[in-house]
Amino acid sequence: MIEATHQIETPDGTMEAFSVHPDGDGPHAAVILYMDAPGIREELRDFCRRIAGEGYYVLLPNMYYRPGTTPFDYDELMDPTTGTATMKKMFAAMASLTNELVMRDTRSMLDFLATQSAVKPGAKGCIGYCMSGQYVVSAAGTFPEDFAAAASLYGVSIVTDQPDSPHLLADQIRGELYIGFAETDEYVPDHVIPDLTAALDANGVTHRTETFPKTHHGFCFPQRGPAYSEAAAEKVWELVFDMYKRRLG
Repeated sequence: MIEATHQIETPDGTMEAFSVHPDGDGPHAAVILYMDAPGIREELRDFCRRIAGEGYYVLLPNMYYRPGTTPFDYDELMDPTTGTATMKKMFAAMASLTNELVMRDTRSMLDFLATQSAVKPGAKGCIGYCMSGQYVVSAAGTFPEDFAAAASLYGVSIVTDQPDSPHLLADQIRGELYIGFAETDEYVPDHVIPDLTAALDANGVTHRTETFPKTHHGFCFPQRGPAYSEAAAEKVWELVFDMYKRRLG
């Protein structure tokens, strides 16, 4: 594998990003991995390496570059003595992001990818977890000519009552979506799945939207302790890679 760190210029500053792609023959279709709330860490880089192992160029941006926030340690989040303060800081970092800002960053990432000789022009994929589920759906609707395959895992704020709610872009989506939810998730209100499914179906979007039984928010992350479900996480990888193979080659 070939790994690198990049400084991507955006309208709001310089965004650091990690990339990884296979050795040897290229170019490779690109996949953007949008981070979850705790931020960039080795666990996410390992996810990128796994995707790259399937033959893709994977880009992982530090979406917290504006406030300059460092990653949040999961053990600190769960520690009774530090959890409340750390959680407050993490939610503040999340609040620094909006769909508009992240789509602006996505435009910069697409421009960057266009300059990379290891990246194959044309169809791209993306995947996002937790807070980035909304950004994955927004990207699919904002850049329909670029994103042919988008995956969201236990994504939050995909359906809201705000004018920038991602589900309102369903009529713009041309690619395929895979959307997986946890059975127990305090961050995803009950109305989200039926409302999202209705919006996608009404606009003829090719999608697979499902809930994994006996799972909790964070079930894809091996370092998430009891929330991790190996069976569900491995099924997600299988389904996402099948979609990428169909749509990206």
